[in-house]
Amino acid sequence: MELTTVWFILIAFLFVGYFVLEGFDFGVGMLVGLLAKDEKERRVLVNTIGPVWDGNEVWLIVGGGALFAAFPEWYATLFSGFYLPLFLILVALIIRGVAFEYRGLREHQAWRDRWDWAIIVGSFLPALLWGVAFANIARGVPLNESHEYVGGFFNLLNPYALLGGVMTTAVFLTHGAIFVALKTVGDIRVRAHAFAQRVGVVAALLAVAFIGWTAARDGDPAVWIIGAVAAVAFLGALAASHAERDGWAFVGTAVAIAGVVIMLFVSLFPDVMPSTLDPAFSLTTENASSTPYTLKIMTWVAVAFTPIVLIYQSWSYWVFRKRIGVQHIPA
Repeated sequence: MELTTVWFILIAFLFVGYFVLEGFDFGVGMLVGLLAKDEKERRVLVNTIGPVWDGNEVWLIVGGGALFAAFPEWYATLFSGFYLPLFLILVALIIRGVAFEYRGLREHQAWRDRWDWAIIVGSFLPALLWGVAFANIARGVPLNESHEYVGGFFNLLNPYALLGGVMTTAVFLTHGAIFVALKTVGDIRVRAHAFAQRVGVVAALLAVAFIGWTAARDGDPAVWIIGAVAAVAFLGALAASHAERDGWAFVGTAVAIAGVVIMLFVSLFPDVMPSTLDPAFSLTTENASSTPYTLKIMTWVAVAFTPIVLIYQSWSYWVFRKRIGVQHIPA
């Protein structure tokens, strides 16, 4: 297998990990304003992701770094064409991270309410905009013969991309509610179950519409099969949540998110950013890649360090695996 193909698969793997893991903490962040009835319950929600949210962002940092090093032309075109949405995502992630650290520094309720809003908005914007960005990458954008983006901001707000953004927001909300049910006890767990059932139905309809649109446009049987697996996994997650099988419900939403991301990467290959002006102007794994020597060095680095990252993250989830409730929050 060519190293360009290997690195396309590795980057897909990194973004699968990012969206599965960060997806539920985006969902929990948005739920701070919907599930919690008082300050203690808000602290329960924040504490469910407190030990892991920053580790989840490592997947984005590594994925972005790998994209830059392995496919510099893809990285350059992506960040110049999608400058505004990616800038908004970056600002939202910074504000969200600051809010997690600052909300507990003062006892004043107004202070905590302001940081809670920062967590909600800082979780909502990336959930929406990542969906818009990846849908546009899969759909294609206007690239000229120099592989430069020649569209404007409003080219990114087409119906397919907007459906992608609304779909990821609803799916991450469901993923987050199921994670809250998995990690909590008491009334907040009951509310999380009920919320997952309500928003999950909307998310399922949006996901099926997005998967169907993607598969119909691409026409590849593999895209249809992966999309079908994702849809079945999401419906299975809702059934497991209804039966209060929280672990299986979380596995179901994780598989569904992974399936949608894999489907988008499969629909792209061998392109990495199709041109809507002329297929000959598209960026591919070949014309967007670094030199073979660079890819060879990167491959050895990945072989050495990827297992370390996986072991560390698995250990952190194992250590903080117990459920929590308001009785665990100090007065």
